Amino acid sequence: MHLKDFKVERYFARYEFTAKYLLSSSDCDGYSMKYVLNLASNEELEHWNNLKLGYTETLGSESLRQSILPHYQTIDLDEVVVSSPGEANFILMNVVLNAGDHVICMAPMYQSLYQVAKDLGCDISFWEPTQNDGPWYYDPADLKNLIRTNTRLIVINFPHNPTGFSPDLDSYKDIISIARANGILLFSDEMYRFLDHKPNVDLPSACDLYENAISLWGTAKTFGLAGLRLGWLTSKNKDILKKVESYKDYLSICNSSTSEILATIALNNMEKFIQPNLEKIKKNISVFEQFQHRNRNFCDFIKPNSGSTAFVKLNVKGTAMDFAEKLVRNTGIMLLPSETFEYGHKHTRIGFGRENMPVVLEVLETYLQKDKGL
Repeated sequence: MHLKDFKVERYFARYEFTAKYLLSSSDCDGYSMKYVLNLASNEELEHWNNLKLGYTETLGSESLRQSILPHYQTIDLDEVVVSSPGEANFILMNVVLNAGDHVICMAPMYQSLYQVAKDLGCDISFWEPTQNDGPWYYDPADLKNLIRTNTRLIVINFPHNPTGFSPDLDSYKDIISIARANGILLFSDEMYRFLDHKPNVDLPSACDLYENAISLWGTAKTFGLAGLRLGWLTSKNKDILKKVESYKDYLSICNSSTSEILATIALNNMEKFIQPNLEKIKKNISVFEQFQHRNRNFCDFIKPNSGSTAFVKLNVKGTAMDFAEKLVRNTGIMLLPSETFEYGHKHTRIGFGRENMPVVLEVLETYLQKDKGL
């Protein structure tokens, strides 16, 4: 199987560790090892201190999976498979899809959520949003119109990367009803789960609402623990999870034992990670809103209702890619252009999860004031 280059990740590979400032990161600042271990129970600390660096269970350790369960309504221990998030996505596509299948995926979208299916020989239809000078919106009626007799999989992502959109509960249930009525598998990328900006509006996991939904969550975005490289698939469809488990034998085989303990601690203390991240995100959205008011000619901005990112339209000469390349050369600020999402030439992703955002925007504003030929 030959996979097309992953444009977002290739762009980050060029600049993530060399640019002075990152303005498009989708994750929040990483928490320190000390912070995580200070939250551990006596039992967890004992487990950590006595850890032997051997192989772990393919499904994920039982203690980790037990810590995952309380965050779902219906999922049992044997309905969880732990791996890296990217690996989980890759395996799932390979075990449920065949060449000629039809797949529906949101756009713009993180490339792996459609590229693996595409390079397996599937036919892809993109469910595109509307904006019309208002918030981004994905209409379930538009999704319904994309259904074919050979549609095998619908791929959704809420909170959505990069737009920051999440539907209300009724619309979310409409999406699930469309999949159920047509007997279609639903893959729900929930990596930004619980990062809703208003209290008590978090969507339930799709796997709790639909027996043929497979949900993906993990530690990278919600928790600010991207370095653990851990995620998990949950589903009531145990046959699919068994296939995922077997396929994993050809890839990582098992997870990092150190990461599993740290993830267990984080799951057992979730609010200690989510609340600081949410506070930072909401504060930075306000800071960016003020920046945009002062620099209206630079970009259009409508606040996202969830997640840690927004997809902002740039009012610049040339393409988003041209501007991003010029910006990183002249200021050290890395922006992720919409070309990396294969979605036009005029947008950029803004990330709100980094503490230094006000500093970065100050540098950007100084640059914009000097360079009036944007």
